[in-house]
Amino acid sequence: MSDKSRIKSVRTHKSVVRALATESASPPAAKMVKAIRVHELGGPEVLKWEDVEVGEPKEGEVRVKNKAIGLNFVDVYFRKGVYKAATVPYTPGVEACGVVTAVGPGLTGRQVGDLVAYAGQPMGSYAEEQILPANRIVPVPPSIDPTVAASLLLKGMTAQFLLRSCFKVEPGHTVLVHAAAGGVGSLLCQWANALGATVIGTVSTKEKAAQAKEDGCHHVIIYKEEDFVARVKEITSDNGVEVVYDSVGKDTFEGSLACLKTRGYMVSFGQSSGAPDPVPLSTIAVKSLFLTRPRLFNYAVTRDELLEMAGEVFGNVQSGVLRVRVNHTYPLSQAAQAHEDLENRKTSGSVVLIP
Repeated sequence: MSDKSRIKSVRTHKSVVRALATESASPPAAKMVKAIRVHELGGPEVLKWEDVEVGEPKEGEVRVKNKAIGLNFVDVYFRKGVYKAATVPYTPGVEACGVVTAVGPGLTGRQVGDLVAYAGQPMGSYAEEQILPANRIVPVPPSIDPTVAASLLLKGMTAQFLLRSCFKVEPGHTVLVHAAAGGVGSLLCQWANALGATVIGTVSTKEKAAQAKEDGCHHVIIYKEEDFVARVKEITSDNGVEVVYDSVGKDTFEGSLACLKTRGYMVSFGQSSGAPDPVPLSTIAVKSLFLTRPRLFNYAVTRDELLEMAGEVFGNVQSGVLRVRVNHTYPLSQAAQAHEDLENRKTSGSVVLIP
């Protein structure tokens, strides 16, 4: 072989080695999955079914294949712009349960095949698969079905901090729960009853009234047929209640204040009917009322807080204190219909999307 041939052969060999090295060092190709995307704010019609890329988890992350996704009213707030998403377009959803399919480098304590759930940040659960921070997922007990876990975690932890931290409900208290047949309302009624409180719930229909009764309400008010303020005063012999849990907002806010006893707590944690009108401080001062607008994310800041809250919620399901009502399921591709039904109050209990 001539010198020129040898040089050419060496160069060819080096080129092949470099090409193979480059190929082996290249990151794996991104995987395509289906997800709901929001490109503009608005009604349910802005929820679009699209292909998105999901990559490999980085350090401190896991990739999860969702088995069930929780639908929450906060998803509606983000879609309409009541709360602002970090970016637009975005993938909505703040709750899901699924199986770990990959873990980031060096991560311990999580492994492929684990059944996990998450609630809160980051947003993005309306997808077949997603990347999540490992410190935001919690293990799901084997006895709890993924559909139940996906419908339970966010609502259950919301009920937990509302009843145990925001205002500590104790035996002998009387509480008023609006939307008592809703996802959070159902859990609030059951849990408050188990804590020894007298529970008054408001609902819109006779069917929902029957559910609220089953969920532990001692008194149920159908607000379309009765004046809930007058009924609460009648039930409490004009004394009022210690605390009101109000997720409705504009339609119930003023009346809720009227239902409170002196030094009562008004816990406004939602506004499904719109933002309440401004209330003069003098209205609150008359009975020295307390008013709060809490958010779960401020009560589950650390991992220890997250695990403690989730553990109590799952424990109450396993012990029978809480019964989870998954009354409606929709394919993830039909998220727009699910949102429309939720906003029009055609649903009760929990709503779950199935990828």
